[in-house]
Amino acid sequence: MRELSDWRRQIDALDRDLVELLNRRAEIVLQLAPLKRENRIEVFDPERERAVHENLRRANRGPLPSESVEKIFDAVMAAMRELQKAPAGSE
Repeated sequence: MRELSDWRRQIDALDRDLVELLNRRAEIVLQLAPLKRENRIEVFDPERERAVHENLRRANRGPLPSESVEKIFDAVMAAMRELQKAPAGSE
């Protein structure tokens, strides 16, 4: 039987992977931000966020319920919006 510490090490490794992926997403968002500013495109785009939710629902195979995935990504998208609003170079 696996020990609790074994499970926790596996979770810690996955958490590091998630942070890496979130930072990769943030890098893309930061590259996109100047384009949005130049074209006066709002940072918050409800239609885009609905599309993200739909993509997540289609991609989700569980066991995490889609509602939970959407809540997690609501927080991710909120953090990305804040990142886009920050003045360039203040990250």
